[in-house]
Amino acid sequence: MKSLMIAASAALIASAQFGSPARPADLVMDSWRTEDIDAWNRILSAFHAKHPDINIRFEPTVNTEYMPALQTQLQAKKGPDLISCPPFDFALKLYNMGGLADVSDLKGYENFPDSALAAWRTDDGQHTYCVPVGSVIQGFYYNKNIFQKLGLSVPKTESEFFATLDTLKKNGVTPLDMGTKDLWPVVDLAFNSVWPNYCDGENTRKALIAGTAKLTDECFLKALNVVARFGAYLPQGSESIGYADTQQIFPLGNAAIFPGGSWEIPLLGKIADFDIGVFPPFEPDGKVSGRCWFVDHVDMGIGVNANSAHPADARAFLEWLTTPEFAQLFVDNQPGFFSLSKYKVTSKNPLAAEFASWREKCGSVIRLPSQFLSRGTPGLEQTLEDNLYLMVRGKETPQEVADKAQASIKR
Repeated sequence: MKSLMIAASAALIASAQFGSPARPADLVMDSWRTEDIDAWNRILSAFHAKHPDINIRFEPTVNTEYMPALQTQLQAKKGPDLISCPPFDFALKLYNMGGLADVSDLKGYENFPDSALAAWRTDDGQHTYCVPVGSVIQGFYYNKNIFQKLGLSVPKTESEFFATLDTLKKNGVTPLDMGTKDLWPVVDLAFNSVWPNYCDGENTRKALIAGTAKLTDECFLKALNVVARFGAYLPQGSESIGYADTQQIFPLGNAAIFPGGSWEIPLLGKIADFDIGVFPPFEPDGKVSGRCWFVDHVDMGIGVNANSAHPADARAFLEWLTTPEFAQLFVDNQPGFFSLSKYKVTSKNPLAAEFASWREKCGSVIRLPSQFLSRGTPGLEQTLEDNLYLMVRGKETPQEVADKAQASIKR
């Protein structure tokens, strides 16, 4: 008994002197992509293996609720420790309200191009608040089996595109898998994919920011007229079809073409039992010179909640995001997302590789409303969302949309 008492006393002394084993810090990471839970759990497990003293739980929010919920939490000085950052003005708003920590002195930024870092820096370039993580590419998925059965080729021009839609419609196949219940798909997946080839892409986007181009210019009116024509080829009852519905219609074989983005690859691969192809945005008829363009959008960064109880641990994770190990893990686990780093990272997924191959022959541009142009009330993005779906339904003209969109740009 005496020996047991001595041993217990020794244990108490040791505990008091050296402390109990430290428990790992427990952090939460939020996101607007609920479909990425398994992928991020694998990525975070790799981080934990190198940092056993840090646990990170991935707890995403439904995309339509993400920004409002996050802003409410940050205003109350609460919320997740690690924040998935939308690009440009969306994340800048979170930083300006004191919700995102300034991480300008983080190690590893030399591994990213300025074009990626600009999406999460203040206008003067003096403060960085998120680490660049991934970009996405937009185009048109198509059902190879249907195309082969009807003898169709991938359309490269406006006339070829609409001739393809007409053939599909005549053969009883829904041509375009797009709805107008949710407002953003018509803006991001139709207009933002179409206009760059009509308006010289990035060059004209910069001209809009500078005020030397207008959304009422002829090239934008042509692009808007093209998007307006989409309305004749949508699924029956498209007014009641939301984005989540379209994610089922195409992969179940109920439409031939899906205007979408590379982020859809994992979902489509799980559902579809046919061969899927993807083609870049078509070009205007008669175009004889100039670059082709497509949307290669800086989509996501990760930052630290300015009021996190674990700032040092959160910064350790951000530093890991700047490494080649993370870049490869991210691409391997998130096919359809592309690393924003300078590292040479390739995807083994054939559809992702096809998207990425467009970079070799065409210029890339980000979504039009994302940088500077949506700072009015309502801004350009909100104005386009409020009016483009009406245009596709035939209730507004392209000219009316162009006039309202141009008037929304404030400088």
